[in-house]
Amino acid sequence: MRRNDKFLTISEVAERTGVAPSALRFYETRHLIRSVRTAGNQRRYHPSMLRQISVIQIAQKLGVTLEEIAQAFAALPDNRTPNKKDWDILARRWGRQLDERIAIMQRLRSQLNGCMGCGCLSMKHCELVNPNDAVASHGAGARYVMEAPEERFAEISSENKNSDLT
Repeated sequence: MRRNDKFLTISEVAERTGVAPSALRFYETRHLIRSVRTAGNQRRYHPSMLRQISVIQIAQKLGVTLEEIAQAFAALPDNRTPNKKDWDILARRWGRQLDERIAIMQRLRSQLNGCMGCGCLSMKHCELVNPNDAVASHGAGARYVMEAPEERFAEISSENKNSDLT
């Protein structure tokens, strides 16, 4: 029997992946991984589940939700474990999401001591960069953190400059 034909116990999978058996059972209830059952009703995992669990672990570290992971897996033909091509597609998609999160975190870091665009207008700086809470027209929340102010709010900046000249 080839090594790849040997099914693994839940403890072997837990040891190899660093994922607790309870989490493996949870993943299975969420249809993120699958097992077969022995005559004694014990779970056995195909070695390809090691890759699937690794994809789950990486995606979670990137901030991808279990629901998003399940949707990505459900889109794979024949309920297969992601192959190299599938992984490339997922990695690009999740990489773009990570880039967006990094951009938000960088904006947040730069705005920690300044106006977030939340509408409170409690700091002197807020009145300069967000007069009369002008960014509220672009949506709720801390708009300067959630959206790139240099792109999204260019018209507000130009309005501010024009009003300063008059």
